[in-house]
Amino acid sequence: MSHSPGPAPATDPARRRRLVAGLVALAAVTLVLDQATKAWALQALDEGVRRQVLGDLLGLQLLFNPGAALGIATGTTWLLTIVAIVVVVVIVRVAGRLGSRAWAVALGLLLGGALGNLTDRIVRDPGVFRGHVVDFIAYLDWFVGNVADIAIVVAAGMLMLLSLMGIRLDGTRESRAEPEDAPAAPAAPTGPAAPETPTRRDG
Repeated sequence: MSHSPGPAPATDPARRRRLVAGLVALAAVTLVLDQATKAWALQALDEGVRRQVLGDLLGLQLLFNPGAALGIATGTTWLLTIVAIVVVVVIVRVAGRLGSRAWAVALGLLLGGALGNLTDRIVRDPGVFRGHVVDFIAYLDWFVGNVADIAIVVAAGMLMLLSLMGIRLDGTRESRAEPEDAPAAPAAPTGPAAPETPTRRDG
């Protein structure tokens, strides 16, 4: 079964500008909230000391993470910085094709989260593009994250859902096509067959 593209969306520059503006605004709010909560954590929390919020389920614990979530890739901070920059550039480039509000929300969260952690990698110790990310939200004994991580995870979930639903960046939706060639039905008989005429023999 093949998929055929949905109808092309009508060009609406005003709507597209509103979607891009919403994306940028959401990214800015996410970035500011991320950096503000990190600044609070640096002032209010002691490194490595956990404060319980919801028992063992949720707590506050200040950590400086050189890698990605779950402590992955701790020795490749520079590579994670490059990945974050690429994500930001890609979002900026595709934003001009936006036609879906859900895509605008997902990309806004992703952009804000990427910029939040990228800011840490640029401005924090031990150096530019090698800075450690401030984490302070502790989930059980699994991992410690931040607001930017939450935004990135929510965005990733939305993008997966949009993909499964067949909703494209421009707002069109994939639709299932009918089978191109249906098997031909057998031809119906045109009428009863005429009886054979016996051959007369003289002898």
